Amino acid sequence: MASKSHDGRVDLLGFFADLVRCETRLYNALNDRLRERHGIVTSQFEFLRFLRDHPGARVADLAAEFAIGIGATSKGIDRLEKQAWVGRRINPSDRRSSLLDLTDDGRELVEAAEATFTSTLAELTADILGGPSGPAAAQILSELRSAFERDRIGLPTG
Repeated sequence: MASKSHDGRVDLLGFFADLVRCETRLYNALNDRLRERHGIVTSQFEFLRFLRDHPGARVADLAAEFAIGIGATSKGIDRLEKQAWVGRRINPSDRRSSLLDLTDDGRELVEAAEATFTSTLAELTADILGGPSGPAAAQILSELRSAFERDRIGLPTG
């Protein structure tokens, strides 16, 4: 559970384990709370939030943002559309693709879910992120993500 080796350098294997296990536990806890209060899971919340903030986005835009395959993204949107939280309209500049928008019910859901998500995230992380090393940890993760995105690392191959 320690990402620092005895000689002061970062233990990369420990860092990876800490990062992945932390993300998994946080994601699972948020899933549980969102499912309990709103009947959705974290991935659905993230899609809805992205579409709220980017009306008229395409499936490819979501896939790029979340670094997941287009097929998985399309299936996720299909589920949201079945619940009448998302609507598709023909893309006037490329009739082979659709533009996605939240419905009124989808907007209502994402607003309520965002309040739950934010309060749960604060509850789970406040003791650590609110401490003196919190801003530095957030900055390091932001820089690491930016570098991966800039260099197109970890994109799905299919």
